[in-house]
Amino acid sequence: MGTEVSSPNEITEPLVGSSPTKPQWEEEIPPWRDQITPRGIIVSALLGSLFCIITHKLNLTVGVIPSLNVAAGLLGFFLVKSWTGLLEKLGFVTKPFTKQENTVIQTCVVACYGLAFSGGFGSYMLSMDQRTYELIGKDYPGNRAEDVKNPSLGWMIGFMFVVSFLGLFSLVALRKVMVIDYKLTYPSGTATALLINSFHTSSGAELAGKQVSSLGKYLSISFIWSCFKWFFSGVGDSCGFDNFPTLGLAAFKNTFYFDFSPTYIGCGLICPHIVNCSVLLGAIISWGILWPYISTKAGDWYPDNLESNDFKGLYGYKVFVAISLILGDGLYNLIKIILVTVKEILNARSKQGCISDIIIPQTEESSKLLMEENLRNSTFVKDSIPSWVAAAGYVTLAAISIATIPSIFPQVKWYLVLVSYVIAPALAFCNSYGTGLTDWSLASTYGKIGLFVFASLVGSNGGVIAGLAACGVMMSIVSTAADLMQDFKTGYLTLSSPRSMFVSQLIGTALGCIIAPLTFWLYWTAFDIGSPDGVYKAPYAVIYREMAILGVEGFSALPQHCLEICCVFFVAALVINLLRDVTPQSISAYIPIPMAMAVPFYIGAYFAIDMFVGTVILFVWEKLNKKEADEYAGAVASGLICGDGIWTVPSAILSIFRIDPPICMYFKPSVST
Repeated sequence: MGTEVSSPNEITEPLVGSSPTKPQWEEEIPPWRDQITPRGIIVSALLGSLFCIITHKLNLTVGVIPSLNVAAGLLGFFLVKSWTGLLEKLGFVTKPFTKQENTVIQTCVVACYGLAFSGGFGSYMLSMDQRTYELIGKDYPGNRAEDVKNPSLGWMIGFMFVVSFLGLFSLVALRKVMVIDYKLTYPSGTATALLINSFHTSSGAELAGKQVSSLGKYLSISFIWSCFKWFFSGVGDSCGFDNFPTLGLAAFKNTFYFDFSPTYIGCGLICPHIVNCSVLLGAIISWGILWPYISTKAGDWYPDNLESNDFKGLYGYKVFVAISLILGDGLYNLIKIILVTVKEILNARSKQGCISDIIIPQTEESSKLLMEENLRNSTFVKDSIPSWVAAAGYVTLAAISIATIPSIFPQVKWYLVLVSYVIAPALAFCNSYGTGLTDWSLASTYGKIGLFVFASLVGSNGGVIAGLAACGVMMSIVSTAADLMQDFKTGYLTLSSPRSMFVSQLIGTALGCIIAPLTFWLYWTAFDIGSPDGVYKAPYAVIYREMAILGVEGFSALPQHCLEICCVFFVAALVINLLRDVTPQSISAYIPIPMAMAVPFYIGAYFAIDMFVGTVILFVWEKLNKKEADEYAGAVASGLICGDGIWTVPSAILSIFRIDPPICMYFKPSVST
C-alpha cells in the first residue's frame, strides 16, 4: 500500500503548561455510555468523510499518506466546541464536552479514514480492474483476462464489512497485556492523548482555538487556489499549473517541476525532513540518472519505439525497481520488528520476576504519579470487554467471511480463507507489538506476504486475484488490530473507558465500510483513474498486480538486465536500513529511508519537489521560531491538505456533469525565426 508516515511534530509532552484544574485522580470520569454521544458520531461521520476523500486523493496520486490524527483531534474539538457554544447562546443546556468524548471522536474518525488506506482502493482492490490489466498488456505472461474484477459499490462494501471487523476482535483480549503489563509506548497514541489532555485545560483550549484559526485560514487559501488552478487546466493531461515547467522544459520532460500542489506542500510540512529528503533523493537517482541511462539502451536492452507504458521497455524497469526497493525495506523491517518484539517480551517477563524485590522511596511527586497510574489502570480494567465476546465475535465473523469471500472471489477457496484467519491473530499481535515499540505499522508488508504465498499456492489458474484478495484480508486484520491498540493507549492516558473506545472503533469501522467505498466511487466515476499520463495514476495498482504476477510466474517476464538491477536495489534497501540501525543517531538521522525513496521511481519527481518545498519552509520556520513552528506547522499542513481535498468534491461534480475548465494553459518551446 502507500507509505504511511507519522507527523514530525510528534508531541512528547503537553502542548501547554498545567492549568489550575483538578489533578487527574480527582477528576470525575463520565460513564462509558456518556462518552459516546450523538453529536460525537455526527462529527465523526463528517470528519471521516473529509479524511477519506483526502486519503483517496493521496493514494491515487503519490501513495504517501501523512498522519492526520492531530487534525482529527483538533477539528473534533473545534466542531463540538462550536456546536455547544452556539446552542448555549440560543439558550439550550448542553452536556459538557469532555476529553473522553474528544478521544472517542478522534478514535472514530481514525477508524473510518483508516479503511480508505487499508481497504486497498489505491492498491490491491484497484489492481483487479480492467484498466490495470490493459496497462500491463494483454500478451504479458501471467496477465490473464479472467483475472479482472472491476470496482463495484456492492462487492466493495460487502468485502469491507466482511474483513474489516476481524482485526478488532483478534487482539482485544490482550489490551491489558499490551498497555499495562508490557507498557508499550505507542508513540502516536501517546502524542494524541497528550494533545487531547492539553485541549481540555484553560490555556490548552486557547492554543487549540489559535491552531483551528490557523487551520481554517490555510484551508481557505488552499481551497481558493485549487479552484483558481481549475480554470486553467483545460481538457486533457498537459494543461494548467499541474504541468508548469518551472525548472525548464528539459527538466519537465524528466518530471522535475513544481506543480503548485497545496496537498504535497502540506505533506512536506507534516512529514519528517528525512522522509521528504529521501523522496527527493529517490527522484534524483531514478529520473535524474537511472532512467535517462536505461533509455539510451533502447534497441539493445529492449525493443525501440515501444509505448510509454509497455512493460517490455523502460516502464517495466520503473515498476520492478520500485517493487524491489519496497520489498527490501519491508523484509528488513519485518525481521527487525519480530526480533525486537521477541527480545522485549523476554525482557518484560524477566523484569516481572524481579520487580517485587525493588523498593522505590516514596516522595510527594512519586506518590502523585502512582495515584494517577493507579487511576488509569483501574479505569482501563473496570469496563473490560469479556474474552468470550472477543472470541465469539472473531469466530462468528470468520465463519461469515469463509462463506462470503469465495462468492465475491471464486478464485479464493474457503479453506484458504480459513488458513488466513488461523494465522492472522499471530501476525496481528506481531504488528501491534511492533507498532507499540516503533510507531511503524507493517500492515502492507504482511499483506504482501499473503499476496505472494496465496498467488503461488493457487498458481496460474486464478492466482493473481487470489493473491490480491488474500493481501486485502491480511492487511485489513493486522492494520485494524494495530490501530485499535494505538487507540487503547490514547484512551488509557485520557481516562477513557476501553468499552467506549471499542464501541467507537466499531462505529468508525462501520462508517468507514460505507464512506470509504462511496468516496472512492466519487473519484472512480469523475476522473480517469489509473491513466499513466493523468493526475490520478494510481501507482500502486500496477505495482501490486505485478507482484501477484511475479508470485505466479516468477521472473521470466522481466526485461533484459532488469533482474540484476532489481537485485542491486533490493540489497541496497537492506544495507541502507542496516546502516540506519547500527550508526549513531547523529549519523543515522541523515541516512535516507528506502521505502520513501521507492515512491518517485515509478510516479515521477514532481511531487518530490513540492514536498521538498514544504520541508524547506518548515526548516526555515523552525530556525526562526521553533516554538511557533512546533505549535502551528501541523495545523497549517492540515489546512493545506484539507482545503485541496475539499475542492476535489466540487471538481468531481463538475467533471460528472461534463463541465470542462474554460482555459488550457500549455507550454512548448519557443520557435526561433
